Amino acid sequence: MKMICSESCIISPLVSIIIIISLSLSLSLTPPVRHNDLALQLRRFYNNELSQVDLHNVTKFATDINRLRAGHVQAQMFAVYVMCGAQEKDAVRLTLEQIDVVRRMCTEYQEFELVTSVQGLRNSEMKHKIACLISIEGGHSIDSSLPTLRMFYLLGVRSMSLTHSCNTPWKVIGLPQMLSELGMIVDLSHTAWDTASAVLKHSKAPVIFSHSSSYFICHHHRNVPDWILLEKNRGVIMVNFHRNFITFRDKANISHVADHFDHIKKLIGAESIGIGADFEGAVSFPQGLDDVSKYPDLIQELLQRNWTENEVANILRGNFLRVFEEVERLSLNQPSEVQIPVEEVQNPCRLVLRPPKPKEHRQSSSSRAHHGPKGLLILAIGLLLSSFFMDE
Repeated sequence: MKMICSESCIISPLVSIIIIISLSLSLSLTPPVRHNDLALQLRRFYNNELSQVDLHNVTKFATDINRLRAGHVQAQMFAVYVMCGAQEKDAVRLTLEQIDVVRRMCTEYQEFELVTSVQGLRNSEMKHKIACLISIEGGHSIDSSLPTLRMFYLLGVRSMSLTHSCNTPWKVIGLPQMLSELGMIVDLSHTAWDTASAVLKHSKAPVIFSHSSSYFICHHHRNVPDWILLEKNRGVIMVNFHRNFITFRDKANISHVADHFDHIKKLIGAESIGIGADFEGAVSFPQGLDDVSKYPDLIQELLQRNWTENEVANILRGNFLRVFEEVERLSLNQPSEVQIPVEEVQNPCRLVLRPPKPKEHRQSSSSRAHHGPKGLLILAIGLLLSSFFMDE
């Protein structure tokens, strides 16, 4: 039996067996970490009512527990996404509701486990659980409030993208420091290229592009150009599978996705690559990567392209863990109390409490009555009247 690779080369049966063994080892030793928008679809189709759906088998989605198991997935970065129409309205409330549904999903289903640390990821793997990380997608979710961001951290959020498809009214360049102090990963997917470049220059902690691909391979504005990738700061770009980000052809396949991996590896090294996927966040995926069960097919393609088992293990999990570990190490025990200036927010719906103005020193009316001329006259008349009645 022969196997045909994407470049139409012939692979011998012996090499095929080696690839299959390496694939099995890679997936078993390094379960993948991915970006996933399942929470968005739970709101859209079920109003976040988990009682209305069995997450073991959801045919209308690309993600369910059975297919996560089939794809050897043992960690998902579940995105908490609120549409930009909620900006300066109820974005915080909606974000809290999305955090709530992820937390409930990951506690009510025994296959899942909510984690907030690198050690938690490792512990979850040992227990054969599917680890749940929470990531906020879009800085508008914090409503220009850094105290709100700190509360999101306490609820388990460990990553946030600075923007989405809407601008924030405040300068995002200072936010990465706040995220790093908390121990949250900075996500540059969806940011403008100039913003991404500025953050890469200033951030002390490594950052990620959680679901972006190579602009060199596919000229889409959501992808990352080479000049930004070359400004790497020990971070990771996690390749998006969305067909429009992979190729401008009518149809895409696994080979087209692998082209992005090959180019990024050649440019900045395999240690800077991860898998983003973006299932449930996009509507069209390459043939052969239709859902979360198909990750092994992509890994097989990379092995056929002479990626080593160690390189594959790192893009599956090792590179992301390295970034997460460094972010944890650089975090501070006492987060900053800095706030975004009210002047930058410019939100007419924002209630601002200010200290009361100091009152002018005034003498009381009783004091004036006793010491003023009119007060003395009244006092004299009162004394005369009292003496008159006493004589009577």
